[in-house]
Amino acid sequence: MKKLLIFASGSPAGGGSGFKNLIEAMREGILHAEIVGVVSNYEHGGVREKADNLNVPFIYFPGPWTAEEYQKIAEKSQADFFALSGWIKPITGLNLNTRFNSKTVFNIHPGPLPKFGGKGMYGHHVHEAVLEAFQNGKLISSEVCMHFVTEEYDQGPVFFRTPVPISLNDTTESLGLHVNIYEHMFQPMITDLVVTGHITWDGINPETLNS
Repeated sequence: MKKLLIFASGSPAGGGSGFKNLIEAMREGILHAEIVGVVSNYEHGGVREKADNLNVPFIYFPGPWTAEEYQKIAEKSQADFFALSGWIKPITGLNLNTRFNSKTVFNIHPGPLPKFGGKGMYGHHVHEAVLEAFQNGKLISSEVCMHFVTEEYDQGPVFFRTPVPISLNDTTESLGLHVNIYEHMFQPMITDLVVTGHITWDGINPETLNS
């Protein structure tokens, strides 16, 4: 069984629901991986609270978010895969000669990629932009996407996407709640396909994506 390390920023006041969902999926036998810990850039916040309640090792990573620091955490964890689940810090240090690389690091994104991705496009920023586009008739739904990670924000190959309906009455907050439901529904199952080798790529050429 492969080892999985989760990166989840959360916030000082909460967050970490995706991380908690993955732990529960592992314990229910939906996700066939050993989650060896969770990383957050907040020493005391929602992720830390959930990690303590779930008896999951917690790693405080306040920065600097350098290649050397990422590689240290990856090597110490001995993880085979790294799931970004609400991690909003830049990823550096991806190296195909190490365990922390573009074949083993993957992310979940709360909006359609590539258009609603990139630096600064996370959380409510994504939902605001998606809702504006919907109101202007430029799209009919949002999406939840999962993709492998490169050192450019949200530019790695997308291996999963599912539409999230938008209603005429949606606000940024209500759309965010709807997207979160879809994230929790699909993230464990798709993560399982990655860690069990059913979704792969060579870490260089997007045309090698097997999903």
